[in-house]
Amino acid sequence: MTKTWFSAVPVGARRAFVAFVAVLVMAISMMGSAPSAQAQQNPQIEQISSQLNSLSSDLSVEKLAARSRDDAWNLRNKWLSDLRKLNPQAETIIRPAIDNAMNAIFPGLKAEKQREERLAREAAARKLAAEQARERAIAEEAARRAEAERRRNSFNVGPCPRDAKVCVDIDGRRTWLQDGKGGVTYVAPAMAPGRPGQDTPRGTFYVNRKVKDEISYEFNNAPMPWAVYFTYNGHAFHQGDPSFMSAGCVRLPADAAQRFFNTLQIGDKVFIY
Repeated sequence: MTKTWFSAVPVGARRAFVAFVAVLVMAISMMGSAPSAQAQQNPQIEQISSQLNSLSSDLSVEKLAARSRDDAWNLRNKWLSDLRKLNPQAETIIRPAIDNAMNAIFPGLKAEKQREERLAREAAARKLAAEQARERAIAEEAARRAEAERRRNSFNVGPCPRDAKVCVDIDGRRTWLQDGKGGVTYVAPAMAPGRPGQDTPRGTFYVNRKVKDEISYEFNNAPMPWAVYFTYNGHAFHQGDPSFMSAGCVRLPADAAQRFFNTLQIGDKVFIY
């Protein structure tokens, strides 16, 4: 006896298909046996019955086996989506049978596609998180710039002239850099002027010398890194502990001293009040 194409299909696939058809027939019977009054109240029944009949044809073993794994999975998703739109209950009834038939003809298809979908969701979630982090960083940077601008605009520069590149408020224990047009570009977090009797001179001066690794011969070779001199009597901005007043220089924390050294140039105006 000549074998039919269907008989060549693996037993598991044939059983899954038979089970699928049985569920499909049951679902069609349920739809078709609804009382006429119910059918009038629910016009979707006829549509669902038509969908199920078409589905039965499209998901035959022969037609399924002729498809690629991707095509079969796409067909599965399309039909379930169509059924879900018409009647979620019908989709719930049919889904297990479709999946069993699919998995019998294409072993491991459901697990494979679910894994792909999970990985795609995770990749999308990572991409979204990265985009949100980037947007937050941009927003935070914009907020930081706006706050810095607000502080610059609200900063009290006192009598310091607009063209001064560095200003020192001795009584207020403040010092800051300017752009030469009155705009404040940097405010030192701390500073210490000269102690009484060794006061930092007040007035207008100009940067005349810069020594990166300066030492004080007058004070036992004490280090004065990032020294920027503004008088010819040894007064300078330099790194030092701002917790203690100096012998006339303007002491600055390390970062501030380096910022002053890198910014100020010979001839820049220094105003101290």
